[in-house]
Amino acid sequence: MISLKDIESLTAFKRNTNEYVKKIKKSGTPLVLTVNGKAEIIVQDAESYQRMLELLDRAETIEAVREGLESVRQGKTMSLDLFDKELRKKIRAPKKR
Repeated sequence: MISLKDIESLTAFKRNTNEYVKKIKKSGTPLVLTVNGKAEIIVQDAESYQRMLELLDRAETIEAVREGLESVRQGKTMSLDLFDKELRKKIRAPKKR
């Protein structure tokens, strides 16, 4: 979560970029940069950003599995043969021999 101490102006960031980058890398906390008092940009270290992307990917995968399981519970399934037939028709692939 971003706190008030993690908000700075873009001008201050430009003047002291090296110091801010060190602080961001050490804390792993993103920094909100403002322009004319309005939040405009988030600066984050690469490791924390990658971790956030991995967590997002995991959450999306978990949600997709949950939705799939709910579809099965509701009986929204089809046989493998029917799926194969419909997919081949959709992508215009030759019929299975």
